[in-house]
Amino acid sequence: MSADANEMRIERLITMAERLVEALEGDIAALKAGNARNLRTIEPEILRLSALYSREAAGLNPDAAKSAPAELRKRLFAATAKFRDTLASQTRLLTRIRGASEGMVRAVADEIERQRSLVRTYGPAPTAARPGGAIIYNKVV
Repeated sequence: MSADANEMRIERLITMAERLVEALEGDIAALKAGNARNLRTIEPEILRLSALYSREAAGLNPDAAKSAPAELRKRLFAATAKFRDTLASQTRLLTRIRGASEGMVRAVADEIERQRSLVRTYGPAPTAARPGGAIIYNKVV
């Protein structure tokens, strides 16, 4: 592949990484505001961009990146580092939100079970309440 083609590929990677960072930052802002409906990373366009970025990054020859001009290589490394940092930040935030959600569901389920399992003391003899129904939580986040 020619040097110009490699430089164009690196420029595309930088542009895609910057767009993905914008989407991730938008997700982080939406999650912090409690508005999960405004997540951009689940939009079809961003999903396609993510897949394209993955293919382009996997297809980039390390020697081609090393032979690129210093300024272009510097921009590529900066864009990649920012993308990784932003992705890690979003992942940490999603993990915290998922943990909190699962904790709330468990607390509600435990309270329901506690209330249903109280011994009924009225009637001819004390009886235990019948077991409560199952509560299902979808762990996909």
